[in-house]
Amino acid sequence: MSVGTLHKPGYKKVLNTFSLEMAEELKAILDYWLTFTVDTGFGGFFGKVNNQNTPDLAADKGLVLNSRILWAFSTAYSFTGQAKYLQAAERAYEYICDHFIDPVYGGLYWSVDYKGKMKDSKKQIYGLAFCIYAMVAFYKAKKEQPALDFAKAVFYAIERYSFDKQGGGYFEAYTREWRILEDLRLSDKDANEKKTMNTHLHIIEAYAALYSVWKDELLRRQIGGLLSVFYHHIIDHRHLHLHLFMNENWQVMSSGISFGHDIEAAWLLHRAATELQHGEWIEKFESLAVEIAKSTAQGLDEDGALWYEFHPPTGSWVREKHSWPQAEAMIGFMNAFQLSGDEIFLNRSVASWAFIKKHIRDHLNGEWFWGVKEDYSVMEQEDKAGFWKCPYHNTRACMEIIARIGNIQSNLSDS
Repeated sequence: MSVGTLHKPGYKKVLNTFSLEMAEELKAILDYWLTFTVDTGFGGFFGKVNNQNTPDLAADKGLVLNSRILWAFSTAYSFTGQAKYLQAAERAYEYICDHFIDPVYGGLYWSVDYKGKMKDSKKQIYGLAFCIYAMVAFYKAKKEQPALDFAKAVFYAIERYSFDKQGGGYFEAYTREWRILEDLRLSDKDANEKKTMNTHLHIIEAYAALYSVWKDELLRRQIGGLLSVFYHHIIDHRHLHLHLFMNENWQVMSSGISFGHDIEAAWLLHRAATELQHGEWIEKFESLAVEIAKSTAQGLDEDGALWYEFHPPTGSWVREKHSWPQAEAMIGFMNAFQLSGDEIFLNRSVASWAFIKKHIRDHLNGEWFWGVKEDYSVMEQEDKAGFWKCPYHNTRACMEIIARIGNIQSNLSDS
């Protein structure tokens, strides 16, 4: 597919090709997970699979991994009607219900061991948010009330324990008994702060999905509050990037720029405002979706891919190209194209996919590598499937692009 300058007469062919390739890629990714990650010995899915498709049979199984698997297969079933995807979703749903729910204190464990026994009992709000997102997708796929009730229960738990009634927003992590943790971090590379962009982004993502099936007034107010939090505290309106870490009073405690999170937030916040049907927020976040997409382009290399991070105080770059920012770039730039009509955004979306095809997709063993280094060598130490490497960003990109192209084509004149 050409990534050159596009003009209206050329839209149809480019968009058709892009959509067809996304459909093929969606099938390939999901087939990989069905073939190489199903744990027939202990149930559910393996906690870790390497680049040679060899599972670590004793690897712990994370809430994020299992929730994202549930989301991906549920959404893919709703999108395609393929029965095998619903069967995989049912497997993931049953595993979460059987192994991750805390029957004593409520909420969900962060991880279980390979046999499904509780391993890390902390309540990480990021993980709970993904569980809501997944349960809503499963409810949409199967139309069974228990999944929606599950999502509501997790929503109420987050509101009861994590919501900051004084300052707004949500605190990061708790013990099994819901006492705030000293170490709040999602991973070792994160700052130990009480409020983060990442958790808030995925709470609003989950809440917007929940609101699409449950028009609850408290939920509506909280989504509006989250949009306000992003607008007033997390988005840097001077440079149109997102602050990553903040203390309980919203004082910014970081200086790095994460280009993948910028472009992901650009379209997710716009979607949340649209789901809420709040005219003022829609207007603000439509504009921001385009402006943040422009700022994200500061992180683009000549090959069309996003570098991982930039730290302005030192001028230093993390010169790696991870898979998930490229997936989010496909969506975020396409969203900016839809909103603005500016062809440069369509070019950037297509270029992101061209880079993935050339450097991120594993043409030998399937799925996508975690990422590549500056010299395009594969980041071999990372998982093909694992605690963080899940069929979420890539399957979502495929389905979003197909749906968005369908919308564009329905409004595009052949003239």
